[in-house]
Amino acid sequence: MKAHEQIHATERLYSCSHCEKRFTTHYYLNTHMNIHSSSFKCTECGRCFSRNKDLTVHRRSHSGEKPFECTVCGKRFTQSGSLVVHSRIHGGVKPHKCQLCGKAFSVSHNLKIHIRFHRGNKPYKCRVCGKAFVTSSALNSHFRIHSGVKPHKCQECDKAFSWSESLKRHMRVHTGDKPYKCSLCDKSFKRSSHVQSHTHAVHSNRRPYYCPYCGKLFKSSRDLKCHVYTHTGAKPYLCGHCSDRFTRHHQLKTHLLKSHNEGTWFTCHICEKKFALSGYLKQHLVRHEGVKPYVCDECPKRFYSAGELKQHQPRHSDIKRFCCGSCGKYFKYKQTVKRHFSICSVKLGYVNVFLRR
Repeated sequence: MKAHEQIHATERLYSCSHCEKRFTTHYYLNTHMNIHSSSFKCTECGRCFSRNKDLTVHRRSHSGEKPFECTVCGKRFTQSGSLVVHSRIHGGVKPHKCQLCGKAFSVSHNLKIHIRFHRGNKPYKCRVCGKAFVTSSALNSHFRIHSGVKPHKCQECDKAFSWSESLKRHMRVHTGDKPYKCSLCDKSFKRSSHVQSHTHAVHSNRRPYYCPYCGKLFKSSRDLKCHVYTHTGAKPYLCGHCSDRFTRHHQLKTHLLKSHNEGTWFTCHICEKKFALSGYLKQHLVRHEGVKPYVCDECPKRFYSAGELKQHQPRHSDIKRFCCGSCGKYFKYKQTVKRHFSICSVKLGYVNVFLRR
């Protein structure tokens, strides 16, 4: 009990001579010193541990061994404690409650970390750049930026990563797994962030970005930036071989392939059609598969690409987003305003000729 009471003591009397880290008990200091003596060192990545038990658990991250299995959902874990915590998900047990906001946790350790966010406490500081972190694991992950250590290796292509999550995402390249599915259509993605981008680009009508020249609205700042070039005439993408300039990057890439044979074409293995960008090839392959993942919210019509759905959507709306620069008349469709503008330009030309006479 006396040894346990020292855990709650605020005064840490025992200091490490190597890293100046302090501890409440002599036992904890001795355990910590094993890290510096390299008594328990991983032969795969060189990481040191204070106990043999911790090293045994760590080695499972390299071998992929997960001996503890959940009897409810079949999920497997490297540690028995992780299985115990996971089991509370099925039981809904969250005994550890925050007194400040009422949020509850399955594990007391998670509550301790949560309280640090309330207090703004970041006790773990990087000795290289000074950046502070709430948890030691976050600091360890961050420090790999400076050390260049990449302990997580792909068994398929030998590519290495600093973080296990990065390796998991990379493995989807080999497996083709797309676990994140759009709730509005059948399209699936490798990353959750891609679902958010897809939902915003395809299914959302929110357009917070507007053009200062013509008032046209856009869903993203990138789309607005490209559109403004049509007003300013700017062509920021310059060819390094000739004097040609381009408004968009994909135009420059296509030019380099066609005119200077620089780069690599992406070729369809079915019809051998060539594309400058891999994204265009992916869109093209969908047509061979006969899959139409983009569904209209207003009618059952389906489309191969987000662009085709975007062109279709104005049929169900009275919004006129395209304005004629000559007469100020608004139109639903881009092609309609283009035809109208050409007619207006011809008429305006006739008026100018008449006025000069």
